[in-house]
Amino acid sequence: MQSQQEKCKYTDSSTHSRRAFLGLTAGGVTIGLIPGCASTGSVRQDAQEIPDWTYENIPSQRGRRVIVTGANGYPQEDRSGLGYHQALGLARAGADVTIASRNRVRGEEAVRQMRTEFPDATVRFETLDLANLESVSSFAARMRASGNRIDLLINNAGVMGRLNREESVDGYERVFATNALGPFALTAQLLPLLRNGRDARVVWTSSLRGHAAELKFDDLQQERVYDYQRAYDDTKLANLLLAFECERRSRASGWGVTSVVAHPGVARTNLVLDGPGPDSMEGWRFRNIRFMWQDPAQGALPALYAGTSLQAEGGAYYGPKGFQHLRGLPGVATPPVASQDEAVAANLWATLERLGRVSFM
Repeated sequence: MQSQQEKCKYTDSSTHSRRAFLGLTAGGVTIGLIPGCASTGSVRQDAQEIPDWTYENIPSQRGRRVIVTGANGYPQEDRSGLGYHQALGLARAGADVTIASRNRVRGEEAVRQMRTEFPDATVRFETLDLANLESVSSFAARMRASGNRIDLLINNAGVMGRLNREESVDGYERVFATNALGPFALTAQLLPLLRNGRDARVVWTSSLRGHAAELKFDDLQQERVYDYQRAYDDTKLANLLLAFECERRSRASGWGVTSVVAHPGVARTNLVLDGPGPDSMEGWRFRNIRFMWQDPAQGALPALYAGTSLQAEGGAYYGPKGFQHLRGLPGVATPPVASQDEAVAANLWATLERLGRVSFM
């Protein structure tokens, strides 16, 4: 009889086969996992586990100036956005929070609901479309005009690919522009404020789906062959590469900015419905395998741990430590091997500086 260890082996290296084997969803792995096997996004076996950490453990954020991108996904029916809960949790802890998204109506309603839940919240909305480099520059200019420092930037906003390829106003593939290029350009333009921050941190958002990715620099925009799943997966690997490279450059250049990355596991947000839609494979799972999708308020915790915990480390990767590492309280996650390639990270960094017309100074 085949042993459990042998069952857990996986040798097919193709992206398509990995995706089929893992049964990936927008947030991570859902079906296809053999009970008892750790997924490719499992917690490191040699890492010290994090004690249970919840919203009550967020240190005081009083006096801290915070930006959370996205965060307009206020609760509707049985779902909500991760950024909404991140922003609300930070506001409850005393932070001065700016939520930044492209939809003003939804953003202002999110602020209203946060203040309803927590009347003392210091939270405001600013327009930011990460898929529009002019919007990114305008937002960064407003932030510079409104103060001389930022203490925490959570690059939370993101989209999943739709069934057909779409382009941003700048002519880039929509998912790449929103999930990778936009956050990179934003971080670059906010770096002077972050360097003035107190215990300044940047939190990047990845996914277990980054394990199924393989960046192809000769077709980053998927102009030759478009696959909506790969479009998303590649940006999540890109975010890991950028997070680790940002930490290396910060240490080497003395920026004084800590770079950390987190993933939410599988959370019940609007990502699938606004991406491939309810009739996609992910949409079917969203409707029919409800037990796999955790509450977004819990899915927001790994990023909050990365952004606020005194024990969080620069260059670390955090995600849920519960069932198959898809849900539960924050733990230490294992990044894919591909995210550790410093040459690829440097190439990606230079490519995004060129495409985004920015430089980290």
